[in-house]
Amino acid sequence: MKPFFYLTLITTFAFLNAVQAQNKFTRQDSLRGSVLEHRTWWDVQHYDISVTPDPATKTIKGKTTIRYKVLPVKHSGAMQIDLQYPLMIDSIFYNNKMYISDPGNPYRREGNVWIIPMPRAEVNSIQSITIVYHGQPKEAKNAPWDGGWVWKTDDKGQPWMSVACQGLGASVWYPCKDYQGDEPDNGARLTMHVPAGLTGVGNGRMVKQSVNNGLASFTWEVQSPINNYNIIPYIGSYVNWKDTLKGEKGVLDLGFWALEQDLAKAKKQFVQVKPTLRALEHWFGPYPFYVDGYQLIQAPYLGMEHQSAVAYGNGFQNGYLGKDLSGSGWGDKFDFIIVHETGHEWFGNNITTKDIADMWVHEGFTNYSEALFVDYHYGTVAGNAYLQGLRKNIANDRPVIGSYGVNSEGSGDMYFKGAALVHTIRQIVNNDAAFRDMLRELNSRFYHQNVTSKMVEDYFNNKTGKDLSKLFDQYLRTAQVPVLELKAEDDKIKFRWTNCVEGFNMPVKLSNGEWIYPTTAEQKIKSDEKKFRDIEVDANFYLNVKK
Repeated sequence: MKPFFYLTLITTFAFLNAVQAQNKFTRQDSLRGSVLEHRTWWDVQHYDISVTPDPATKTIKGKTTIRYKVLPVKHSGAMQIDLQYPLMIDSIFYNNKMYISDPGNPYRREGNVWIIPMPRAEVNSIQSITIVYHGQPKEAKNAPWDGGWVWKTDDKGQPWMSVACQGLGASVWYPCKDYQGDEPDNGARLTMHVPAGLTGVGNGRMVKQSVNNGLASFTWEVQSPINNYNIIPYIGSYVNWKDTLKGEKGVLDLGFWALEQDLAKAKKQFVQVKPTLRALEHWFGPYPFYVDGYQLIQAPYLGMEHQSAVAYGNGFQNGYLGKDLSGSGWGDKFDFIIVHETGHEWFGNNITTKDIADMWVHEGFTNYSEALFVDYHYGTVAGNAYLQGLRKNIANDRPVIGSYGVNSEGSGDMYFKGAALVHTIRQIVNNDAAFRDMLRELNSRFYHQNVTSKMVEDYFNNKTGKDLSKLFDQYLRTAQVPVLELKAEDDKIKFRWTNCVEGFNMPVKLSNGEWIYPTTAEQKIKSDEKKFRDIEVDANFYLNVKK
């Protein structure tokens, strides 16, 4: 019998998938998920965000300045700014001058989008728009899954605040171009004005702090490109300690933040960061954000991959809330949130998909980073066992890739099935040194870039020298698990693929070390019936066998 948390996880994925499958996409979905006319002509260069939260009323006041470059494409005459209801715009400044709305062509709200008429400017010039706003942002009901602004108190009754907004979108708390495909090229700055006695922690490095009229202000800056949903405030009664790691690109600054009352537990658990970073640098290449450092921050929810400011809420215990998701015994050897969310620094933060329909690139590779962590510290047999154990969580309810252009994720199988796909590719490569080189080059090839699934698929096709297109189609674009039919007849073994896409041709390694190359047409090799009874398919391949 599966433990309760397994059933909860799978049931949640199935429910969300069923709801999403029934939904009809709306214009709001297209405005959010596509690059339409009011998004095409400008490219975000930098965000400067200032926010003042009021925990008593659960409201915020804020100001965001967006620096952008004018692109050499047709100017639509207006700019789409995303700011979710019920937050309201108070005033707008264009290049630091008050924006005066034309009564004949005023800026207007369309759901969660604001359409702001903008003057045409010289191509490649840098312009800025500043938006002052206020309101009561959507409150998270079950962060990080049902996200929004998190208003909590700690065990001492002190306010403890943050945001979790992946999928929901950063526009739930600040105005932005809420689209993964346009990260600010020159990073972002975040200033938090909080009640004196609390500390505001953000991405990157603290560059300024002050106290004025009972409010403490903390300004943080990240220099690297960063996804909108990764720019996050953490506000609470934090204490801090620091360390360094001698990594592949030199000395990496490490920062750790925990609530004062949890300091001892945090210091004991957070020692896992260094072995995590060593393992992931080994497999994926240098940590992608040396300039911004690495921080692990206690958060009022389970965890999230906020770039250079990873959220941690796993209760200072190993496993996933104390449980081994794989059931193999190896998941008890490490803190799931530390390893998984740190893995996202490479997949999700360094390499970011343009459309969330391709989120398997984030979650599949990151889920696999857990197996690679186990492999690095405990050996390949252990890593394989962990990965094989995770496969029990695959629902095969619908395709892993979602609908493009409408801000629609695919199946929750993007985690476990995505990892199973990557592990299967590793078996086909059949050379761990070469496979590791591919993962490292993948991160250098697409360093700080936005990608599509096709770009990643083409990369592996080119690097392996094999046409893996049918493999990707099978595991990403259908919910079918391929079936390898095996049967003995006289002195031969016959085999073929069924329950698969047309042309499926994945090679398979058998337990005796031999390789077979099935297609959808029946093939045969010589073998006696006794050997056939003993032959199994290598368990590292994700498939079903019918004898």
